[in-house]
Amino acid sequence: MNNTRRGTVSFGLGLFCLLLGGFLPLHAVAAESGAAAQAGGKPFATVFRIRGDLTASGGGSERKLREGDVVYVGEKVRAPALAEAVLKTDDAGMVAVRPGTEFVAERFAAEDKPTDSFSVRLLTGSLRVISGWISRTNRSGHNIVTPSATIGIRGTDHEPYVLSAELAKATSNKEGTYDKVNRGGTTMQVGDNKLDIDAGKVGFVRAPAPPPKENKSGFRERALLTLLMPVLLDKVPNFYVPGEFDAELDRYSQTADQESQKQLEQRRKSPPPPAPVAPVAPTIAQGAVSPAPTPAPVAAPAPAAAPVIATAAGCEPTSIAKTWLGQLDGAIVKRNANGIVAMFAPDAAVRATVRGSEGKMTSVDISREELAKSTLVAMKGLTDYKQRRVWTEGKPLAAACDRIGVRSVVIEQGRQSGKPYRFEALEEYVIELRAGKWLSIKAETTQQ
Repeated sequence: MNNTRRGTVSFGLGLFCLLLGGFLPLHAVAAESGAAAQAGGKPFATVFRIRGDLTASGGGSERKLREGDVVYVGEKVRAPALAEAVLKTDDAGMVAVRPGTEFVAERFAAEDKPTDSFSVRLLTGSLRVISGWISRTNRSGHNIVTPSATIGIRGTDHEPYVLSAELAKATSNKEGTYDKVNRGGTTMQVGDNKLDIDAGKVGFVRAPAPPPKENKSGFRERALLTLLMPVLLDKVPNFYVPGEFDAELDRYSQTADQESQKQLEQRRKSPPPPAPVAPVAPTIAQGAVSPAPTPAPVAAPAPAAAPVIATAAGCEPTSIAKTWLGQLDGAIVKRNANGIVAMFAPDAAVRATVRGSEGKMTSVDISREELAKSTLVAMKGLTDYKQRRVWTEGKPLAAACDRIGVRSVVIEQGRQSGKPYRFEALEEYVIELRAGKWLSIKAETTQQ
């Protein structure tokens, strides 16, 4: 993909929503919601306020929501452009559904147990979430999952936002996951990288890229993880606007902690409900289906041998690779953002890939211009940076020794916006000799 095309994808039709935490393809979410949303299923919340035609769908059917209706776990809730609502959960929490929003409540349990949970997968649009007493009984089980990040809470009133490609273009913002904290705090997580967001601040993570494609050399495009971590924005983006019910929510937020604690104490004083009777598992004679036998593993075909390139005499690719990486590392240590960007060609293809909490990999593509902006932001908050390269190798990709493939394993650590981080990554570059200077035309980092 050339630089012009990549810019079109990023700013025009881009894939949106940032990295990772619990990434699932949208078609998988739809299938899951259809199977889970059955009449009489586990309740998630009750419609407290509503304006316009919101719907809840699941199990192959769709229904229009009205005040007092119950939304069930597994149902997909959709608010069109002129509709919004406020849902009230059983732990005294509130979920305001903004116009143009789709989400699925994946888990909810408010039983005053360590297993209490509140998990919402935000597909697009925005919610305002005022946490209830689940934030105290099981804080780690209270989260918002987007296609690019997982957002945890710390006793919170916050507004996660998955910005669509069209709205990103219309408002001159980046596609991705945003989170504005009104009260308390949240933690935005991308793979193993975490960023704490305090009241009055907004965090941002870029949208994931499509699965990487290999070129003839077997090289995949990615970028430096250190420069592409979640960041705090300098100001609140212009697409954050209050909803029709926000004045009421503002008042509730001031006493939400006390109200939820009061309800929790009342619950603890009430007699426990009778234990449900466990259903009897059907036998094979009653119609149970026996599991299918596991097929024998099929051996993967052996990889094709890499072509051998006859190089020019005196070519020392590993030495060139180490020198180039030494210059890059030196620029990072000195927090020289301009020096970092200058080591990448104007048409460089850059991609970062990180591992999510479920072990899945998600990637972000950026242009050199975006790399420059990301680097400037990252350098502002980067302190105590240290790195160690475990090994480095270079291989010629052309007979004239003017293009070299670089591979290196690096361990990086430091503080980003005051928060410590550490990771190990495999970095891969293609560097090319242009006008007497080695420039990276492709870059990839895989978090190990």
